[in-house]
Amino acid sequence: MRHAEHFEQHRSLLFTIAYEILGTAADAEDAVQDSYPSWASVNLSEVRDPRAFLVRIVTRRALDVLRTQQRRRESYVGPWLPEPIATDGDADAELVEYVSMAMLLVLETLSPVERAVFVLREVFDFPYDDIANVVGKSTAAVRQIAHRAREHVQARRQRFTSDTQRATEVTGAFLLAAHQGDIAALVDMLAPDVVAISDGGGVVSAARRPVHGADRVARFLAGLTSKANRAPAEVTMDFASCNGLPALLVREDGRLSLVLLVEVAEGVIHTLYLLRNPEKLHRFGHTPQIAR
Repeated sequence: MRHAEHFEQHRSLLFTIAYEILGTAADAEDAVQDSYPSWASVNLSEVRDPRAFLVRIVTRRALDVLRTQQRRRESYVGPWLPEPIATDGDADAELVEYVSMAMLLVLETLSPVERAVFVLREVFDFPYDDIANVVGKSTAAVRQIAHRAREHVQARRQRFTSDTQRATEVTGAFLLAAHQGDIAALVDMLAPDVVAISDGGGVVSAARRPVHGADRVARFLAGLTSKANRAPAEVTMDFASCNGLPALLVREDGRLSLVLLVEVAEGVIHTLYLLRNPEKLHRFGHTPQIAR
């Protein structure tokens, strides 16, 4: 098998690892593609495990990008959210949970090395020795980093039990109520401590701070819907699954302008993620499927 064939065979895995580390699909795809020249230069007869070798190259590239990202995010306008990706019903359920918005935001609180170690160990079950080779640390140090990262994530990880069918039903009813401007109905479907997080990146209009509380979130969503109804552009809406959550895709004159992800648990909405930054929407639906 040639270099290109090995690379294509593992592309979905490599993309998933890079996306988990970076939280942006565009940067993940770039990290994978930028790794190819290094892979193409190796002597395949000397490579014992092409999969592990490719993971090492891509992870190191993703870590370099992540460090640059962190400097850029210091000046990011408003809340930063991960770039949404489509997840279909055939995806690995456990893997989908690891690319959920809530999980990716928890991973954002880890250091770059902690994040890489957590992803490689907890999500993909790579041996500690292999991970040590990737991050340039001793096996003992990697074990400690993995333990520390695992405790950090577990302490911050949301523990909701979500029924996918029920979540989709609640989302549909919620969006209908928003379209009708029915504040009372909206409030009934929201958890008291619900939060709406908008990411416009300073490029388009979006709330600069998270909106908290059922009444405020209901009025915020009703206001957005009202503006959409008055917009001169042709607006279309479609349902999808993004990062394991029910989502609404809003297009204006055929251009994707909003991805709204709805996190439902115990029959009510706990979090709304509104992605409006065009830079995070232009590749939506054109990235590799997540895979192990």
